Amino acid sequence: MHALIVAIVLVVVAGGSARAGAQDRMPPIPPEKLTDAQKKAIDEFKAARSADVTGPFVPLLRSPEVMNRARAMGDYLRYKSALAPRLSEFVILLTARRWTQEYEWSALSADIVKAIADGRRPDRMAEDEEIVYTLVDELDRNRSVSDATYARAVGKLGEQGVIDTIGITGYYTLLSMVMNTARTPLPAGAKPALAPFPR
Repeated sequence: MHALIVAIVLVVVAGGSARAGAQDRMPPIPPEKLTDAQKKAIDEFKAARSADVTGPFVPLLRSPEVMNRARAMGDYLRYKSALAPRLSEFVILLTARRWTQEYEWSALSADIVKAIADGRRPDRMAEDEEIVYTLVDELDRNRSVSDATYARAVGKLGEQGVIDTIGITGYYTLLSMVMNTARTPLPAGAKPALAPFPR
């Protein structure tokens, strides 16, 4: 799978109130306090991802069934969706910026990344990026999508691509909401790259 697909990193700057160093509300659960369902969820996570439970999955472990279902959805959306890896990364970047969630900002052109970080519509996007940007932006701002935007998106991405785009933004919105609520911290030594949007 293309190396540009990235995972959201363990960080939060929630709405201007959670600052670097704010208390992690849902830190890792000590092993001796794990329920049988949580232990099973950890085992299933490790089997599916060949990795330890980190990032948004630490707070999600409080609801093992939600954690497992979110992980399974993420496995599809991150690695098998109908979108090209570059477009999937683009949707993740747009969603993470709207929620002030930090992660590796290196998969797209520097101009596009800077515009998204600044909250601006990027200039000089490829046609598919422009269509995806408009779809995600309209859905986020208007809570709906115009007929013209929908037709362009289906024409370029197909119906599955449109659903997968919505799925990616919804999935990363879920993870961002979890980490913003839990105040999930950055990994040791990492520095936030994003300032919260003004409210």
